[in-house]
Amino acid sequence: MLSALSRPSLNHLLRSCSDAQALVQIHALMLVTGSLYYPHSSGHLISAYARIGDVAAAHSVFRTASNPNISTWNALIIAHSRRRSLDQVLRLYRLLVSRGRPRPDSSTFTVTLKACAQSFDLRSGQEVMAHASDLGYSHDVFVCSSVLNMYAKCGKMDDAMRVFDEMPKKDIVSWTTMITGFVNAGNPVEAIEVYRKMQAEGVEGDGIVMVGLLQACAAFGDMGIGQSVHGHMLRHHIETDVVVETSLVDMYAKNGFLETAHIAFEKMSSKNVVSWSALISSYAQNGFASDALWMLIKMQEFGLCPDSVALVSAILACSHIGFLKLGKSIHGFIMRRFDFDHILGTAVIDMYSKCGSLLSARELFDRVCSRDLISWNTMIASYGVHGHGKEALSTFLEMSKTELKPDHATFASLLSAFSHSGLVEEGRHWFNLMRQEYRIDPSDKHYVCMVDLLARAGHVEEACELIQSMPDEPGVAVWVALLSGCHNHKKLELGQYAAGKVLELCPDDSGIYSLVSNVFAMAKNWDKVVEVRRRMKNMGTRKVPGYSLVEVGGKLHAFRMEDRSHPQYERIMDLLKRLDFEMRKLGYKPKTEFVFHDLDEDVKERMLGNHSEKLAIAFGLLTTSPGTRIVIIKNLRICGDCHDAIKCISEIVNREIVVRDVKRFHHFRNGLCSCGDHW
Repeated sequence: MLSALSRPSLNHLLRSCSDAQALVQIHALMLVTGSLYYPHSSGHLISAYARIGDVAAAHSVFRTASNPNISTWNALIIAHSRRRSLDQVLRLYRLLVSRGRPRPDSSTFTVTLKACAQSFDLRSGQEVMAHASDLGYSHDVFVCSSVLNMYAKCGKMDDAMRVFDEMPKKDIVSWTTMITGFVNAGNPVEAIEVYRKMQAEGVEGDGIVMVGLLQACAAFGDMGIGQSVHGHMLRHHIETDVVVETSLVDMYAKNGFLETAHIAFEKMSSKNVVSWSALISSYAQNGFASDALWMLIKMQEFGLCPDSVALVSAILACSHIGFLKLGKSIHGFIMRRFDFDHILGTAVIDMYSKCGSLLSARELFDRVCSRDLISWNTMIASYGVHGHGKEALSTFLEMSKTELKPDHATFASLLSAFSHSGLVEEGRHWFNLMRQEYRIDPSDKHYVCMVDLLARAGHVEEACELIQSMPDEPGVAVWVALLSGCHNHKKLELGQYAAGKVLELCPDDSGIYSLVSNVFAMAKNWDKVVEVRRRMKNMGTRKVPGYSLVEVGGKLHAFRMEDRSHPQYERIMDLLKRLDFEMRKLGYKPKTEFVFHDLDEDVKERMLGNHSEKLAIAFGLLTTSPGTRIVIIKNLRICGDCHDAIKCISEIVNREIVVRDVKRFHHFRNGLCSCGDHW
């Protein structure tokens, strides 16, 4: 007759068994020898069946167990927890409680609370927590850690902090839960404060703590603490993995230390898709578009397929520099390998619009099935930045027929579209409806759009009254909008008042100072002109150098003012001289007031002729077929002289020339501009 297996031998067999057929044989042996009736044998067998994925067999063992003890119950509860069958975990817990015996223990409560956290079921979690307290587990470190995790996952950090403070003993898991909980709740300052308390109590953090802390530093922008954490990791030789190292790269990148982020990235022992995406995203969001695109190419050379984060960042980079050909390639890559969701779809729509292809943006928008509010806002804004206010309104009305409700961003895009298109009545009407019908209080952005719209149309007094009605102190952008209108319509008294307000706010944009100077000069207020030009001279180091990009043959060409480095520079200058001769026949006269240096007039004219957008346009004309549309991307606002010059050029060469500056698109055709000359 077979003898019963010893308990250690039986436990070893069950834990090491990974084959279904072998496990059935062990189960049969346990039945024949009576080993199944050892106190914990049913629990071990249930765990073994669960480990190979046979939950039905695990349930069968549980049902045949006579008077199952708590280890048997826990084995089945844990089996369902590992399969994320959260409803089954709660069902078994409640069945156990309803029977009265056996009593739940620390493991029961810990696993059940974890299920409540994963399902964000705070009500059930509090019910379990109350029962645990009644049975004397209110200070059990494992139960308390599970309660902390539940509160943190549900965003109840005040409750988590209360439980944490009452814990007589805190392990590393408890500290980690609090740090990551505050980070996820958007409270990085509190996360850092918890870490300081942790240090004060002499608790050493591990890699998981470091990840939470680095995320807090990235969100809070505290590089001092971030560098301190990095130093602590190096000094204490804390073991790092790809997650910790990626968090380190992300922390440096999000605080603008891109070179340090790149060094940390290069030193990583291993890199995954998330690591590459973190750096690509940071380059794109900080305006280093070419670096972002270069990293995307390198990532694929390493054999990794970009994820949606990397692709959205690459699309953003293409949008920034107007690289339409590469943007189209990325669009095709997405279509072949990804589900085209609303996030990717919106990014590509925005890319087509910002690269000057509004028709492609609309065609794609019409094909996207799952449009959210951001998608609609993007399409409205796209029409607006191209000066198509009526199409923007039509899209807004189309959206109104859906279940989506417009928000602050929707109305900012709509009012901006009216501003760029000169639709005064529509602007007044929808600005009032926004407040009265949609109950949306105007922000500074909305007031800027309305003041700009009214002032451009010559209603500068009405625009000033609107500013005076603002509940908060107007920002510099509001006064600049009024100032621009006063300059265009020669309302010099009000213009000087607006100029004074602008100077009080000390802007750091040299273009704004040039506008202020022009208004004072028109009013012959020479003392103020001298004062403004002195300010401009003092802020010289802060002036951003202008550049213009043009895509020809699928390649980007960059130009800066008086840049002689381009191989076709001589041909470009020869063409510009010929164009200048023809432009003067049409009445063009260089606006030398846009050169803020004490130079001779002929030198000023030569400098104007070498502006980056003129160099880019001339190169485009030389290297493309007659009739081809030329799209220029400029990083600053187009100046008044270049605006007049490009109108003339469009008439001379009989081409459409599109210039995107920091404010909007200018479509030049037949000597006219889509902005109506009020940009």
